[in-house]
Amino acid sequence: MHCHFNIQVMKKLTAPGKISIVLIMACIAMLWFKPMWRIDLRAPQYPEGISMQIWIDDVKGDVAIINGLNHYIGMKTIHKKDFVEFLILPKAFLIFISLGVVVLFCNRKLIFYLWSGLFLLISLFAFSDFYMWEYNYGHNLDPHAPIQVPGMVYQPPLLGYKKMLNFEALSQPDVGGWFFIGAGVLLLTASVYEWKKNKNDIRLHASATASVGVLHESV
Repeated sequence: MHCHFNIQVMKKLTAPGKISIVLIMACIAMLWFKPMWRIDLRAPQYPEGISMQIWIDDVKGDVAIINGLNHYIGMKTIHKKDFVEFLILPKAFLIFISLGVVVLFCNRKLIFYLWSGLFLLISLFAFSDFYMWEYNYGHNLDPHAPIQVPGMVYQPPLLGYKKMLNFEALSQPDVGGWFFIGAGVLLLTASVYEWKKNKNDIRLHASATASVGVLHESV
């Protein structure tokens, strides 16, 4: 009974693990206050640059100017109503934050690991969906566009720099995106820490139990 009780105690989250949950939920909540991603464009006719910021539920910035430019090369115009992701992502992250409260109160490592796995799934969905949107956005061009360059596609970079005709594009996380990345780093670090701490506690408990057994036999 004593052994079973101690093993159950080992399965509880450590204090740093519980603190990480609160910090992770705070990082995710920042997505409602700061943009997740940004794409900056620069060209001779726009030396000061133009940009588009992608929020968790909207797209803002110089969208009207970008749409005007897109018309000439046959790219689709960008409108908030065309993105079903703006309905899915806020709900997904609200569920994630709510489950974080559950994980905190349940105080069990296994549930924490499952919560971390959910974050990974949401992240993979978000980035793969963003890539597919960029692919379709840059490849599905209007065949009747005023400006046509044979073989040219205009897919923006998922991350980093790319030159398209006379435009230079830079895609990178915005403030909210860095908080999101920070949440992922915290989750990974906390998961590894909890896993190693649990293994060490079990090993120490097994050693202590073995020592007690040897002493008992000696007596």
